[in-house]
Amino acid sequence: MPTAKEFTIHIEDRPGTLGKTGEGKSHVRMVVDNPTTVKSVLETQRLTFTETEVAQVKLSHRPGELARAASRLGENKININYAYSGLEANTNTPLVFFGVAEVGRAATLLDQVAGTRDAAR
Repeated sequence: MPTAKEFTIHIEDRPGTLGKTGEGKSHVRMVVDNPTTVKSVLETQRLTFTETEVAQVKLSHRPGELARAASRLGENKININYAYSGLEANTNTPLVFFGVAEVGRAATLLDQVAGTRDAAR
């Protein structure tokens, strides 16, 4: 699976700035289809943000798929700092994004998980 650009926007925690999502400061993580445009907009708005590579994988809509992907990373001593999910546009295929230190290695391992899934069909 490929990696993707993720933006973490650091915002004040108050109504009107995405509501109250935590104490003090909050982070909003997102993967977008046009990172260059998003980066330009964030800079224009003078928002504090970081741009990071994350590993992504397409998973089947079946029980245990997330566990398989996460276990593969754990078996290979890759710690998952955070994860979140979404749906691929127009297909509703589940996408999971993993924030890990070794993004390239994680992406390769997740490719293997996805390949195993496809072979089992």
